[in-house]
Amino acid sequence: MNAFREWLMQLYAHLGYPQIVLLMTMESSLLPVPSELVMIPAGYLAHAGQLDAGLAIVCGAFGSLLGATANYWIGRTLGQAFLLRYGRYLLIDRHKYLQAEMLFLRNSHRATFLGRFLPVIRHLISLPAGVFRMRGVSFALLTTAGSALWCSVLVGCGYYFGESAVQVVTHYTHELGLLMLALLVVGAIWFLRRKQ
Repeated sequence: MNAFREWLMQLYAHLGYPQIVLLMTMESSLLPVPSELVMIPAGYLAHAGQLDAGLAIVCGAFGSLLGATANYWIGRTLGQAFLLRYGRYLLIDRHKYLQAEMLFLRNSHRATFLGRFLPVIRHLISLPAGVFRMRGVSFALLTTAGSALWCSVLVGCGYYFGESAVQVVTHYTHELGLLMLALLVVGAIWFLRRKQ
């Protein structure tokens, strides 16, 4: 975790548009880079005149779309066949799969858009969109719109609250990492008990 944090600090020291795209691509895939750690510092740098706020938002939304699209295609190419064949080992039988598909497709647009604003969910919402074969154009438009709005909020926080917002976010990086680890452990224990 310390090595990861040092790597982030190095990126912050040279945070520019390519780094925003890279980090937000990672954030929207399955890699643990919270968007708050990218876009709030970008907003602060925009306030300091080192970045353009609008361009930072565009880069953040574009990076989010890239990462989300990778997850979408993972879900689309591997998800359905994998879940139907091996889902029973994950407590997902064919009936549950079809129920989940019906539920997602009934709310797919809302879930894809609103999912961009929810921690943890925004990393994963692209997978069911791919698994249940949501239309690619709709997925891309909703993901871009939700990501752009979320990036705007974070850039605004960094821009208007300045260095104090950046310090709060970077100070609690370690704690957020530990919380995510704890949630994964609890989820694994729950899964194993359910399986038994």
